[in-house]
Amino acid sequence: MCKSLIVAGTIAIVAFACNQKSNPDLATNEPAKEVYQLLGYESEIAYGEHLVVVGGCDDCHSPKVMTDAGPEPDMSMRLSGHHADFGYAEVDRKMMQSKGYVTTNAHFTAWVGPWGVSFAGNLTSDATGIGNWTEDNFKRALREGKFKGLENGRTILPPMPWQQLRHYSDYEISAIFAYLKSTNPIKNVVPPPLPPQE
Repeated sequence: MCKSLIVAGTIAIVAFACNQKSNPDLATNEPAKEVYQLLGYESEIAYGEHLVVVGGCDDCHSPKVMTDAGPEPDMSMRLSGHHADFGYAEVDRKMMQSKGYVTTNAHFTAWVGPWGVSFAGNLTSDATGIGNWTEDNFKRALREGKFKGLENGRTILPPMPWQQLRHYSDYEISAIFAYLKSTNPIKNVVPPPLPPQE
């Protein structure tokens, strides 16, 4: 029984690999609809939303509302990043830097640490978010940690965990990007980061 399962599994993997080479949709990194259906999702966008949720993108990129269960993402501003009127923790930044402490604001969108002050980016489909990005920009941001996915962009600051997110497969990155491009566009220009205090 066990040998039969191993043989069947091996045949399925080989068949999928062969199909990848012969199926133009898969060869161009555009998984066929059936692949997402096998995973339990109706589309690439639905799978991308799943990855955004389980990947914790709302933790920093969505403003919060306080509930009985604690802070929850404000779905009316979902993934719009840090808004300039939110402010950030007024702390002794030199002390924070020297001690290696980190703090955040009530929305978890502004972070103060040894690197200075960083603000969560707008990931919505608006031009102030990723509306003008290409998939290559998005891939470079996740894989190389480049701000706005620009080749000569600065390194994305903490707490963005791009060092872990770079392990997403091409299919996963494509699905996340497809979902983000489908989001409600929210106009929000995120402030630039602040350097460490001297």
